[in-house]
Amino acid sequence: MVQITGYSPPGVRQARGKAMAVFKSSWYARCSSRLPGLFCVAFLFSLQGCGGMPLQPWHTEKLDEEFTRSKADEVQSFDDYLKLEDRLFDQLDEKVYSQTETGPEYQIDRYSSGSAADPREHSPDWNRSFELTSKQTRGAVLLLHGMSDSPYSLRALGQAFNERGYRVLGLRLPGHGTAPSGLRYIRRYDMAAAVQVAMQHLDEAVNGDSVHIVGYSNGAALAVEFALDALEGKTQPVPASLTLISPAVGVHPAGALAGTKNALSNLPGLGGLAFLSIQQEFDPYKYNSFATNAGAVVHDLTQSVARRIADRAATDTEIVLPPVLVFKSTVDATVSTDALIDRLLRHLRPDRHELVLFDVNRFAVIATRLLIEDPAPLTDRVMNDATLPIKVTLVTNENANTREVASKYKNPFSADVSGEKRLGLAWPAGVVSLSHVALPFPPSDPLYGQYPPESDDVLFLGRVSLHGERGLMQIPADWFFRLRYNPFFDCLEDRALDWVDSANGASM
Repeated sequence: MVQITGYSPPGVRQARGKAMAVFKSSWYARCSSRLPGLFCVAFLFSLQGCGGMPLQPWHTEKLDEEFTRSKADEVQSFDDYLKLEDRLFDQLDEKVYSQTETGPEYQIDRYSSGSAADPREHSPDWNRSFELTSKQTRGAVLLLHGMSDSPYSLRALGQAFNERGYRVLGLRLPGHGTAPSGLRYIRRYDMAAAVQVAMQHLDEAVNGDSVHIVGYSNGAALAVEFALDALEGKTQPVPASLTLISPAVGVHPAGALAGTKNALSNLPGLGGLAFLSIQQEFDPYKYNSFATNAGAVVHDLTQSVARRIADRAATDTEIVLPPVLVFKSTVDATVSTDALIDRLLRHLRPDRHELVLFDVNRFAVIATRLLIEDPAPLTDRVMNDATLPIKVTLVTNENANTREVASKYKNPFSADVSGEKRLGLAWPAGVVSLSHVALPFPPSDPLYGQYPPESDDVLFLGRVSLHGERGLMQIPADWFFRLRYNPFFDCLEDRALDWVDSANGASM
Protein backbone atom coordinates (compact mmCIF):
# COMPACT_ATOMS: atom_id res chain seq x y z
CA MET A 1 0.00 0.00 0.00
CA VAL A 2 1.19 3.51 -0.81
CA GLN A 3 0.90 5.90 2.08
CA ILE A 4 0.36 9.59 1.36
CA THR A 5 2.45 11.63 3.73
CA GLY A 6 1.49 15.03 4.99
CA TYR A 7 2.33 17.74 7.56
CA SER A 8 2.20 16.75 11.24
CA PRO A 9 1.61 19.61 13.72
CA PRO A 10 4.37 20.15 16.33
CA GLY A 11 2.23 18.81 19.18
CA VAL A 12 1.61 15.59 17.30
CA ARG A 13 5.29 15.25 16.49
CA GLN A 14 6.23 15.75 20.15
CA ALA A 15 3.67 13.23 21.36
CA ARG A 16 4.88 10.75 18.78
CA GLY A 17 8.47 11.34 19.85
CA LYS A 18 7.69 10.69 23.52
CA ALA A 19 5.72 7.57 22.64
CA MET A 20 8.55 6.32 20.48
CA ALA A 21 11.06 6.88 23.29
CA VAL A 22 8.99 4.76 25.67
CA PHE A 23 8.24 2.24 22.97
CA LYS A 24 11.88 1.77 21.97
CA SER A 25 13.06 0.96 25.47
CA SER A 26 10.29 -1.57 26.14
CA TRP A 27 9.64 -3.07 22.71
CA TYR A 28 13.27 -3.51 21.72
CA ALA A 29 13.98 -5.32 24.98
CA ARG A 30 11.17 -7.76 24.27
CA CYS A 31 11.65 -8.32 20.57
CA SER A 32 15.45 -8.59 20.64
CA SER A 33 15.16 -11.80 22.60
CA ARG A 34 12.92 -13.30 19.92
CA LEU A 35 14.04 -11.75 16.65
CA PRO A 36 17.36 -10.75 15.14
CA GLY A 37 18.43 -7.37 16.49
CA LEU A 38 18.90 -5.85 13.06
CA PHE A 39 15.28 -6.62 12.19
CA CYS A 40 14.05 -4.90 15.34
CA VAL A 41 16.15 -1.82 14.67
CA ALA A 42 14.89 -1.61 11.10
CA PHE A 43 11.34 -2.02 12.35
CA LEU A 44 11.73 0.78 14.86
CA PHE A 45 13.18 3.18 12.34
CA SER A 46 10.36 2.38 9.91
CA LEU A 47 7.82 3.33 12.57
CA GLN A 48 9.36 6.78 12.93
CA GLY A 49 8.45 7.50 9.34
CA CYS A 50 4.77 6.68 9.81
CA GLY A 51 2.72 9.79 9.34
CA GLY A 52 -0.09 10.46 6.91
CA MET A 53 -2.96 12.74 6.01
CA PRO A 54 -4.97 13.95 9.01
CA LEU A 55 -7.55 11.45 10.19
CA GLN A 56 -11.11 12.48 9.34
CA PRO A 57 -14.44 11.37 10.87
CA TRP A 58 -14.66 8.55 8.32
CA HIS A 59 -11.37 7.23 9.71
CA THR A 60 -12.20 7.57 13.40
CA GLU A 61 -15.93 7.18 14.03
CA LYS A 62 -16.99 3.75 15.23
CA LEU A 63 -20.40 2.70 13.94
CA ASP A 64 -21.78 0.38 16.58
CA GLU A 65 -24.90 -0.51 14.57
CA GLU A 66 -22.70 -2.79 12.45
CA PHE A 67 -23.40 -6.51 12.43
CA THR A 68 -21.18 -8.68 14.63
CA ARG A 69 -21.37 -12.30 15.64
CA SER A 70 -22.33 -11.18 19.13
CA LYS A 71 -25.62 -9.87 17.66
CA ALA A 72 -26.67 -13.33 16.47
CA ASP A 73 -29.57 -13.42 18.93
CA GLU A 74 -30.86 -10.14 17.47
CA VAL A 75 -30.16 -11.00 13.83
CA GLN A 76 -31.69 -14.41 13.18
CA SER A 77 -32.69 -13.84 9.56
CA PHE A 78 -31.59 -11.86 6.53
CA ASP A 79 -34.53 -9.50 7.07
CA ASP A 80 -33.11 -8.77 10.52
CA TYR A 81 -29.72 -8.17 8.89
CA LEU A 82 -31.27 -5.60 6.54
CA LYS A 83 -33.05 -3.82 9.40
CA LEU A 84 -29.77 -3.53 11.27
CA GLU A 85 -28.14 -2.31 8.07
CA ASP A 86 -30.75 0.47 7.81
CA ARG A 87 -29.87 1.63 11.31
CA LEU A 88 -26.18 1.45 10.43
CA PHE A 89 -26.56 3.76 7.45
CA ASP A 90 -28.64 6.18 9.54
CA GLN A 91 -25.74 6.25 11.99
CA LEU A 92 -23.32 6.87 9.11
CA ASP A 93 -25.37 9.91 8.09
CA GLU A 94 -25.30 11.24 11.64
CA LYS A 95 -21.66 10.63 12.51
CA VAL A 96 -19.92 11.16 9.18
CA TYR A 97 -21.97 12.87 6.48
CA SER A 98 -23.37 15.52 8.81
CA GLN A 99 -19.83 16.34 9.98
CA THR A 100 -18.45 16.85 6.45
CA GLU A 101 -18.44 20.16 4.61
CA THR A 102 -20.33 20.65 1.37
CA GLY A 103 -20.00 22.91 -1.63
CA PRO A 104 -18.56 23.01 -5.16
CA GLU A 105 -14.99 22.43 -3.96
CA TYR A 106 -16.09 19.09 -2.42
CA GLN A 107 -17.63 17.65 -5.58
CA ILE A 108 -15.47 14.53 -5.55
CA ASP A 109 -15.53 13.95 -1.79
CA ARG A 110 -17.46 10.79 -1.00
CA TYR A 111 -18.71 11.97 2.38
CA SER A 112 -19.78 15.45 1.26
CA SER A 113 -23.55 15.37 0.96
CA GLY A 114 -24.78 15.88 -2.59
CA SER A 115 -21.35 15.55 -4.20
CA ALA A 116 -20.74 13.59 -7.39
CA ALA A 117 -19.08 10.91 -5.25
CA ASP A 118 -21.93 10.67 -2.71
CA PRO A 119 -23.37 7.16 -3.27
CA ARG A 120 -26.66 8.16 -1.67
CA GLU A 121 -27.38 10.25 -4.76
CA HIS A 122 -27.95 7.05 -6.72
CA SER A 123 -30.68 4.46 -6.47
CA PRO A 124 -30.03 1.79 -5.54
CA ASP A 125 -27.08 2.55 -3.31
CA TRP A 126 -24.80 -0.33 -4.24
CA ASN A 127 -23.00 -0.08 -0.90
CA ARG A 128 -25.96 -1.89 0.62
CA SER A 129 -26.90 -5.53 0.46
CA PHE A 130 -29.23 -6.31 -2.43
CA GLU A 131 -31.35 -9.23 -3.57
CA LEU A 132 -32.58 -9.99 -7.09
CA THR A 133 -35.49 -12.44 -7.33
CA SER A 134 -36.71 -14.48 -10.28
CA LYS A 135 -40.18 -15.83 -11.13
CA GLN A 136 -38.78 -19.19 -12.21
CA THR A 137 -35.87 -19.74 -9.86
CA ARG A 138 -33.23 -22.26 -10.96
CA GLY A 139 -31.28 -21.91 -7.74
CA ALA A 140 -29.46 -19.15 -5.93
CA VAL A 141 -26.12 -17.34 -6.07
CA LEU A 142 -24.47 -15.53 -3.16
CA LEU A 143 -22.02 -12.74 -4.09
CA LEU A 144 -19.19 -11.94 -1.67
CA HIS A 145 -17.15 -8.80 -2.41
CA GLY A 146 -13.53 -8.13 -1.46
CA MET A 147 -11.89 -6.32 1.41
CA SER A 148 -12.57 -2.52 1.30
CA ASP A 149 -15.07 -3.08 -1.54
CA SER A 150 -18.87 -3.16 -1.59
CA PRO A 151 -21.63 -5.18 -3.28
CA TYR A 152 -21.12 -2.95 -6.34
CA SER A 153 -18.04 -4.94 -7.35
CA LEU A 154 -20.07 -8.02 -8.34
CA ARG A 155 -23.19 -6.16 -9.44
CA ALA A 156 -22.76 -6.80 -13.19
CA LEU A 157 -22.15 -10.52 -12.75
CA GLY A 158 -25.05 -10.77 -10.33
CA GLN A 159 -27.41 -9.20 -12.82
CA ALA A 160 -26.28 -11.70 -15.45
CA PHE A 161 -27.03 -14.61 -13.11
CA ASN A 162 -30.43 -13.15 -12.33
CA GLU A 163 -31.26 -12.84 -16.03
CA ARG A 164 -30.37 -16.54 -16.32
CA GLY A 165 -33.04 -17.33 -13.72
CA TYR A 166 -31.09 -17.40 -10.45
CA ARG A 167 -32.04 -15.69 -7.24
CA VAL A 168 -29.06 -13.45 -6.40
CA LEU A 169 -27.99 -11.97 -3.08
CA GLY A 170 -25.20 -9.41 -2.98
CA LEU A 171 -24.12 -9.32 0.65
CA ARG A 172 -22.58 -6.23 2.22
CA LEU A 173 -20.00 -7.70 4.53
CA PRO A 174 -19.48 -6.16 7.99
CA GLY A 175 -17.23 -3.10 8.00
CA HIS A 176 -17.89 -2.31 4.35
CA GLY A 177 -19.96 0.14 2.34
CA THR A 178 -19.93 2.76 5.10
CA ALA A 179 -16.62 4.34 6.18
CA PRO A 180 -12.98 3.15 6.28
CA SER A 181 -13.20 3.18 10.08
CA GLY A 182 -15.35 0.08 9.78
CA LEU A 183 -12.30 -1.92 8.75
CA ARG A 184 -10.62 -1.07 12.05
CA TYR A 185 -13.08 -3.21 13.99
CA ILE A 186 -13.99 -6.13 11.72
CA ARG A 187 -13.20 -9.69 12.73
CA ARG A 188 -13.04 -12.84 10.65
CA TYR A 189 -15.83 -14.49 12.59
CA ASP A 190 -18.14 -11.49 12.10
CA MET A 191 -17.86 -11.78 8.33
CA ALA A 192 -18.26 -15.56 8.51
CA ALA A 193 -21.41 -15.15 10.60
CA ALA A 194 -22.85 -12.75 8.02
CA VAL A 195 -22.14 -15.26 5.23
CA GLN A 196 -23.97 -17.90 7.24
CA VAL A 197 -27.04 -15.66 7.61
CA ALA A 198 -27.11 -15.05 3.85
CA MET A 199 -26.64 -18.72 2.92
CA GLN A 200 -29.36 -19.82 5.30
CA HIS A 201 -31.70 -17.25 3.76
CA LEU A 202 -31.00 -18.40 0.19
CA ASP A 203 -31.32 -22.06 1.11
CA GLU A 204 -34.77 -21.42 2.56
CA ALA A 205 -35.78 -19.13 -0.32
CA VAL A 206 -35.08 -21.70 -3.05
CA ASN A 207 -36.53 -24.56 -1.00
CA GLY A 208 -33.63 -26.96 -1.32
CA ASP A 209 -32.46 -26.03 -4.83
CA SER A 210 -28.74 -25.51 -5.37
CA VAL A 211 -26.99 -22.51 -3.83
CA HIS A 212 -23.70 -21.31 -5.36
CA ILE A 213 -21.15 -18.78 -4.12
CA VAL A 214 -19.20 -16.24 -6.18
CA GLY A 215 -16.37 -14.66 -4.21
CA TYR A 216 -14.05 -11.84 -5.22
CA SER A 217 -10.63 -11.40 -3.57
CA ASN A 218 -11.16 -11.70 0.20
CA GLY A 219 -14.74 -12.75 -0.53
CA ALA A 220 -13.28 -15.79 -2.31
CA ALA A 221 -11.46 -16.79 0.88
CA LEU A 222 -14.71 -16.43 2.82
CA ALA A 223 -16.47 -18.59 0.22
CA VAL A 224 -13.88 -21.35 0.61
CA GLU A 225 -14.06 -21.09 4.39
CA PHE A 226 -17.84 -21.52 4.34
CA ALA A 227 -17.56 -24.48 1.96
CA LEU A 228 -15.05 -26.17 4.26
CA ASP A 229 -17.30 -25.59 7.26
CA ALA A 230 -20.28 -27.02 5.37
CA LEU A 231 -18.37 -30.10 4.19
CA GLU A 232 -17.31 -30.71 7.78
CA GLY A 233 -20.91 -30.48 8.99
CA LYS A 234 -20.48 -27.21 10.89
CA THR A 235 -23.04 -25.30 8.80
CA GLN A 236 -25.28 -25.71 5.77
CA PRO A 237 -25.93 -25.87 2.89
CA VAL A 238 -22.89 -27.21 1.07
CA PRO A 239 -22.42 -24.85 -1.92
CA ALA A 240 -23.09 -26.54 -5.27
CA SER A 241 -20.12 -24.67 -6.74
CA LEU A 242 -17.59 -21.93 -6.04
CA THR A 243 -16.57 -19.23 -8.50
CA LEU A 244 -13.49 -17.40 -7.25
CA ILE A 245 -12.36 -14.14 -8.87
CA SER A 246 -8.86 -12.83 -8.06
CA PRO A 247 -8.98 -15.05 -4.96
CA ALA A 248 -7.04 -14.10 -1.85
CA VAL A 249 -5.44 -17.44 -1.08
CA GLY A 250 -2.16 -15.93 0.09
CA VAL A 251 -0.82 -12.42 0.70
CA HIS A 252 2.63 -10.92 1.14
CA PRO A 253 4.49 -12.30 4.19
CA ALA A 254 4.66 -8.75 5.57
CA GLY A 255 0.95 -9.12 6.26
CA ALA A 256 1.94 -11.08 9.36
CA LEU A 257 3.13 -7.80 10.92
CA ALA A 258 -0.20 -6.05 10.42
CA GLY A 259 -1.59 -7.31 13.72
CA THR A 260 1.40 -5.96 15.65
CA LYS A 261 1.23 -2.61 13.89
CA ASN A 262 -2.48 -2.37 14.58
CA ALA A 263 -1.89 -2.99 18.29
CA LEU A 264 0.73 -0.23 18.37
CA SER A 265 -1.81 2.24 16.98
CA ASN A 266 -3.31 2.43 20.47
CA LEU A 267 -0.17 4.08 21.83
CA PRO A 268 -0.18 7.90 22.23
CA GLY A 269 0.88 9.65 19.04
CA LEU A 270 0.76 6.49 16.94
CA GLY A 271 -2.91 6.59 15.90
CA GLY A 272 -1.85 6.83 12.26
CA LEU A 273 -0.59 3.26 12.47
CA ALA A 274 -4.24 2.16 12.46
CA PHE A 275 -4.08 2.59 8.67
CA LEU A 276 -1.70 1.12 6.14
CA SER A 277 -2.84 3.79 3.71
CA ILE A 278 -4.63 7.10 4.30
CA GLN A 279 -5.99 8.66 1.14
CA GLN A 280 -8.74 10.97 0.04
CA GLU A 281 -12.09 9.23 -0.31
CA PHE A 282 -13.56 9.91 -3.74
CA ASP A 283 -14.64 6.42 -4.80
CA PRO A 284 -18.34 5.96 -3.92
CA TYR A 285 -18.12 2.16 -3.68
CA LYS A 286 -14.63 1.36 -2.41
CA TYR A 287 -12.46 2.73 0.39
CA ASN A 288 -9.18 4.31 -0.69
CA SER A 289 -7.86 4.28 2.88
CA PHE A 290 -6.99 0.81 4.15
CA ALA A 291 -7.01 -0.08 7.85
CA THR A 292 -4.13 -2.07 9.31
CA ASN A 293 -6.59 -4.38 11.02
CA ALA A 294 -8.03 -5.31 7.62
CA GLY A 295 -4.60 -6.46 6.51
CA ALA A 296 -4.29 -8.59 9.62
CA VAL A 297 -7.73 -10.12 9.03
CA VAL A 298 -6.89 -11.04 5.42
CA HIS A 299 -3.60 -12.58 6.49
CA ASP A 300 -5.18 -14.66 9.26
CA LEU A 301 -8.06 -15.78 7.02
CA THR A 302 -5.84 -16.87 4.13
CA GLN A 303 -3.48 -18.70 6.48
CA SER A 304 -6.37 -20.57 8.08
CA VAL A 305 -8.00 -21.48 4.76
CA ALA A 306 -4.71 -22.71 3.29
CA ARG A 307 -4.02 -24.87 6.33
CA ARG A 308 -7.49 -26.39 6.26
CA ILE A 309 -7.31 -27.18 2.54
CA ALA A 310 -3.97 -28.91 2.99
CA ASP A 311 -5.26 -30.90 5.97
CA ARG A 312 -8.39 -31.97 4.12
CA ALA A 313 -6.44 -32.93 0.98
CA ALA A 314 -4.10 -35.05 3.09
CA THR A 315 -6.99 -37.31 4.02
CA ASP A 316 -8.60 -39.84 1.71
CA THR A 317 -11.71 -37.72 1.24
CA GLU A 318 -13.07 -37.75 -2.29
CA ILE A 319 -14.16 -34.10 -2.19
CA VAL A 320 -11.74 -31.44 -0.99
CA LEU A 321 -14.05 -28.65 -2.18
CA PRO A 322 -17.17 -28.34 -4.33
CA PRO A 323 -16.47 -27.68 -8.04
CA VAL A 324 -14.20 -24.62 -8.17
CA LEU A 325 -13.82 -22.19 -11.07
CA VAL A 326 -11.02 -19.64 -10.64
CA PHE A 327 -10.51 -16.45 -12.66
CA LYS A 328 -7.08 -14.89 -12.23
CA SER A 329 -4.86 -12.31 -13.90
CA THR A 330 -1.37 -13.72 -14.35
CA VAL A 331 -0.05 -10.50 -12.79
CA ASP A 332 -1.57 -9.38 -9.49
CA ALA A 333 -0.12 -6.79 -7.11
CA THR A 334 -2.62 -7.55 -4.34
CA VAL A 335 -2.49 -11.29 -3.68
CA SER A 336 0.12 -13.99 -4.14
CA THR A 337 -0.04 -15.73 -7.51
CA ASP A 338 2.12 -18.69 -6.44
CA ALA A 339 -0.14 -19.31 -3.43
CA LEU A 340 -3.05 -19.94 -5.79
CA ILE A 341 -1.20 -22.97 -7.14
CA ASP A 342 0.55 -24.17 -4.00
CA ARG A 343 -2.22 -23.60 -1.44
CA LEU A 344 -5.36 -24.29 -3.47
CA LEU A 345 -5.27 -25.74 -6.97
CA ARG A 346 -2.59 -28.37 -6.39
CA HIS A 347 -4.65 -29.90 -3.56
CA LEU A 348 -7.86 -30.37 -5.56
CA ARG A 349 -9.12 -33.66 -6.99
CA PRO A 350 -9.03 -34.17 -10.79
CA ASP A 351 -11.85 -33.46 -13.26
CA ARG A 352 -13.86 -31.11 -11.03
CA HIS A 353 -12.08 -27.76 -11.22
CA GLU A 354 -10.82 -25.15 -13.68
CA LEU A 355 -8.50 -22.15 -13.78
CA VAL A 356 -9.13 -19.37 -16.31
CA LEU A 357 -5.89 -17.41 -16.48
CA PHE A 358 -5.69 -14.02 -18.20
CA ASP A 359 -2.21 -13.58 -19.68
CA VAL A 360 -0.32 -10.33 -20.25
CA ASN A 361 -0.59 -8.67 -23.66
CA ARG A 362 2.18 -10.51 -25.50
CA PHE A 363 2.02 -8.04 -28.39
CA ALA A 364 2.78 -5.21 -25.96
CA VAL A 365 5.56 -7.23 -24.33
CA ILE A 366 7.37 -7.42 -27.65
CA ALA A 367 6.53 -3.87 -28.71
CA THR A 368 8.05 -2.20 -25.66
CA ARG A 369 11.19 -2.63 -23.57
CA LEU A 370 9.66 -0.76 -20.62
CA LEU A 371 8.24 -3.87 -18.96
CA ILE A 372 10.16 -5.96 -16.46
CA GLU A 373 12.16 -8.87 -17.88
CA ASP A 374 9.71 -11.61 -16.86
CA PRO A 375 6.28 -9.94 -16.68
CA ALA A 376 4.19 -13.09 -16.28
CA PRO A 377 5.99 -16.01 -14.59
CA LEU A 378 2.70 -17.57 -13.48
CA THR A 379 1.69 -18.23 -17.10
CA ASP A 380 4.80 -20.29 -17.81
CA ARG A 381 4.52 -22.11 -14.51
CA VAL A 382 0.89 -23.11 -15.07
CA MET A 383 1.16 -24.05 -18.73
CA ASN A 384 4.35 -26.11 -18.30
CA ASP A 385 3.25 -27.99 -15.18
CA ALA A 386 2.09 -31.53 -15.98
CA THR A 387 1.22 -32.28 -12.34
CA LEU A 388 -1.72 -29.89 -11.88
CA PRO A 389 -5.02 -31.78 -11.37
CA ILE A 390 -7.15 -29.04 -12.93
CA LYS A 391 -8.24 -27.94 -16.37
CA VAL A 392 -6.62 -24.67 -17.49
CA THR A 393 -7.95 -22.08 -19.92
CA LEU A 394 -5.41 -19.44 -20.90
CA VAL A 395 -6.76 -16.23 -22.43
CA THR A 396 -3.83 -14.87 -24.43
CA ASN A 397 -2.84 -13.36 -27.76
CA GLU A 398 -3.49 -15.54 -30.80
CA ASN A 399 0.17 -14.92 -31.58
CA ALA A 400 2.83 -12.39 -30.64
CA ASN A 401 2.09 -10.20 -33.65
CA THR A 402 -1.53 -9.33 -32.90
CA ARG A 403 -3.71 -7.92 -30.13
CA GLU A 404 -6.46 -10.45 -30.98
CA VAL A 405 -6.96 -13.01 -28.22
CA ALA A 406 -7.87 -16.68 -28.05
CA SER A 407 -8.53 -19.30 -25.40
CA LYS A 408 -5.97 -22.10 -25.17
CA TYR A 409 -6.93 -25.21 -23.24
CA LYS A 410 -4.87 -27.64 -21.16
CA ASN A 411 -6.19 -30.82 -19.56
CA PRO A 412 -5.40 -32.00 -16.02
CA PHE A 413 -1.98 -33.65 -15.61
CA SER A 414 -0.78 -32.33 -18.94
CA ALA A 415 1.69 -29.73 -20.19
CA ASP A 416 0.31 -29.72 -23.74
CA VAL A 417 -2.27 -27.36 -25.24
CA SER A 418 -5.22 -29.56 -26.22
CA GLY A 419 -7.24 -26.98 -28.13
CA GLU A 420 -7.66 -23.34 -29.07
CA LYS A 421 -10.62 -21.06 -29.76
CA ARG A 422 -10.69 -17.53 -31.17
CA LEU A 423 -12.73 -15.20 -28.97
CA GLY A 424 -13.35 -12.26 -31.27
CA LEU A 425 -11.87 -9.96 -28.63
CA ALA A 426 -8.69 -7.91 -28.59
CA TRP A 427 -6.46 -6.04 -26.19
CA PRO A 428 -7.35 -2.33 -26.15
CA ALA A 429 -4.58 -0.03 -27.32
CA GLY A 430 -2.26 0.92 -24.47
CA VAL A 431 -3.30 -1.93 -22.14
CA VAL A 432 -0.49 -4.33 -21.23
CA SER A 433 -2.26 -6.54 -18.65
CA LEU A 434 -5.28 -6.95 -16.44
CA SER A 435 -5.06 -6.29 -12.69
CA HIS A 436 -6.41 -7.69 -9.45
CA VAL A 437 -9.22 -5.12 -9.36
CA ALA A 438 -10.16 -5.25 -13.07
CA LEU A 439 -11.65 -8.71 -13.46
CA PRO A 440 -15.28 -8.28 -12.25
CA PHE A 441 -15.99 -5.03 -14.11
CA PRO A 442 -17.16 -4.91 -17.75
CA PRO A 443 -15.89 -2.23 -20.17
CA SER A 444 -19.36 -0.68 -20.00
CA ASP A 445 -19.20 -0.12 -16.23
CA PRO A 446 -20.34 3.50 -15.67
CA LEU A 447 -17.79 4.15 -12.92
CA TYR A 448 -14.69 2.08 -13.74
CA GLY A 449 -15.24 1.26 -17.40
CA GLN A 450 -13.43 1.91 -20.65
CA TYR A 451 -15.32 4.96 -21.85
CA PRO A 452 -16.23 8.10 -19.87
CA PRO A 453 -19.88 9.17 -19.69
CA GLU A 454 -21.14 11.92 -21.96
CA SER A 455 -22.01 14.20 -19.04
CA ASP A 456 -19.21 16.03 -17.22
CA ASP A 457 -21.31 15.97 -14.04
CA VAL A 458 -21.01 12.19 -13.65
CA LEU A 459 -18.09 10.81 -11.68
CA PHE A 460 -15.83 8.52 -13.75
CA LEU A 461 -12.84 6.60 -12.38
CA GLY A 462 -12.08 4.38 -15.38
CA ARG A 463 -9.44 5.39 -17.90
CA VAL A 464 -8.58 8.69 -16.22
CA SER A 465 -5.79 10.73 -17.80
CA LEU A 466 -4.35 13.62 -15.81
CA HIS A 467 -1.02 15.26 -16.56
CA GLY A 468 1.15 17.77 -14.72
CA GLU A 469 4.21 17.73 -12.49
CA ARG A 470 5.22 15.00 -10.05
CA GLY A 471 4.18 15.51 -6.44
CA LEU A 472 1.25 17.75 -7.35
CA MET A 473 -1.54 15.22 -6.76
CA GLN A 474 -2.44 13.74 -3.39
CA ILE A 475 -3.36 10.54 -5.22
CA PRO A 476 -0.56 8.03 -5.87
CA ALA A 477 0.49 7.89 -9.52
CA ASP A 478 -0.02 4.13 -9.68
CA TRP A 479 -3.72 4.67 -8.93
CA PHE A 480 -4.07 6.13 -12.42
CA PHE A 481 -1.96 3.40 -14.04
CA ARG A 482 -3.94 0.42 -12.70
CA LEU A 483 -6.57 -0.99 -15.06
CA ARG A 484 -10.02 -1.01 -13.48
CA TYR A 485 -12.13 -2.84 -16.05
CA ASN A 486 -11.85 -6.17 -17.82
CA PRO A 487 -11.80 -5.97 -21.64
CA PHE A 488 -12.53 -9.72 -21.63
CA PHE A 489 -15.42 -9.58 -19.19
CA ASP A 490 -17.73 -11.28 -21.71
CA CYS A 491 -15.43 -14.29 -21.58
CA LEU A 492 -15.56 -14.32 -17.77
CA GLU A 493 -19.33 -13.87 -17.67
CA ASP A 494 -20.06 -16.63 -20.19
CA ARG A 495 -17.79 -19.14 -18.48
CA ALA A 496 -19.15 -18.31 -15.01
CA LEU A 497 -22.76 -18.74 -16.18
CA ASP A 498 -22.01 -22.05 -17.90
CA TRP A 499 -20.07 -23.27 -14.85
CA VAL A 500 -22.92 -22.61 -12.44
CA ASP A 501 -25.46 -24.05 -14.89
CA SER A 502 -23.39 -27.22 -15.16
CA ALA A 503 -22.89 -27.55 -11.40
CA ASN A 504 -26.54 -26.74 -10.87
CA GLY A 505 -27.60 -29.64 -13.08
CA ALA A 506 -25.13 -32.03 -11.51
CA SER A 507 -26.44 -31.31 -8.02
CA MET A 508 -30.14 -31.60 -8.85
